[in-house]
Amino acid sequence: MNAHAQTDELLFTTDESGVARIVLNRPQARNALTFAMYRGLVTCCERIADDASVKALIITGAGDKAFAAGTDIAQFRSFETAEDALGYERFMDQVLGSLERLRVPTIAAIAGACTGGGAAIAAACDLRVATRDARFGFPIARTLGNCLSQGNLKRLANLIGPARVKDIIFTARLVGAEEALAIGLVGEVVDDRTALDERVDTLAGLLANHAPLTMQATKEGLRRLAEEEPAADGAPRPGDDLILMCYMSQDFREGMEAFLGKRAPRWAGR
Repeated sequence: MNAHAQTDELLFTTDESGVARIVLNRPQARNALTFAMYRGLVTCCERIADDASVKALIITGAGDKAFAAGTDIAQFRSFETAEDALGYERFMDQVLGSLERLRVPTIAAIAGACTGGGAAIAAACDLRVATRDARFGFPIARTLGNCLSQGNLKRLANLIGPARVKDIIFTARLVGAEEALAIGLVGEVVDDRTALDERVDTLAGLLANHAPLTMQATKEGLRRLAEEEPAADGAPRPGDDLILMCYMSQDFREGMEAFLGKRAPRWAGR
C-alpha cells in the first residue's frame, strides 16, 4: 500500500493491484467536508488521471457513523455576495465533475449518514454500496434553506427520477438503505462496515481486471448523453437565479445560524 495523504482530513492511497482509495477523515465531525477537503478531492482525481497504473477508485468515510454529513456549515458564514453563492456551486460542479470525468470507475462505500455534499459525491460515483444502517438525503428544506445546483438535480434525477427527488428534498427526510436499493440510489446493501470494506475491495479488484477502455468509453458516453451544453466562461448558467434566490436570502442566513446554534429555524420566505 502506498500512502499519499493530501491532508490529515483526506487520505489518499493506492495499492499494487491498481486500486486507489480516498478516505474522508473527519470522524469527529461525521466527515463533514471543508473546502480544503473538496479541493483535495480534485487534486486526487488529477493524480489518478496522470497515473496509468490506477484502475479503480474507492471513496469512503472514516468510521461507521457517516460517509459524509455534507459541507461543514461553518464554511458558509463568510458568504455575503452573489459571487460567493455562485462561486460555491461552480466549485462544487468542478469537484463532482472531476469524479464524473475520471477515466476509471469509481465506487462509493457508504456507511452511516450520507447527506448534503456527501450524498452529492456518492451520486457522482459510478457504483454505490451501502451498509444497512446507511441514510441518504438532502435535508436543506428543514435546515439551511439553500438549494441544489442544476447539475446536482440532474444527477439525482438521472438516478432516481424527478418525482423521487422532489419527495426527498421537499420532505427533508432521510432514505434508508433498503429504500435506496429499491429506487436505484445504491446498487448493493451489506450488513456492516466489515462487510462493506470486503465487498468494495472485491468489486474494485474485479473492475481493475476488466478492459479499461470499455469502462472508460461507457462512462464517458453516458456522461455526454446527460450533459447540457456548457456555458461560456463568465456567462450566466441555467439555475443561477435560483441559487441566488436561496443563498442570498434572509432564510439561508437564518437556517445557517439556527443549525450552528442547534435551534429550529424561523423561515420568512425571503
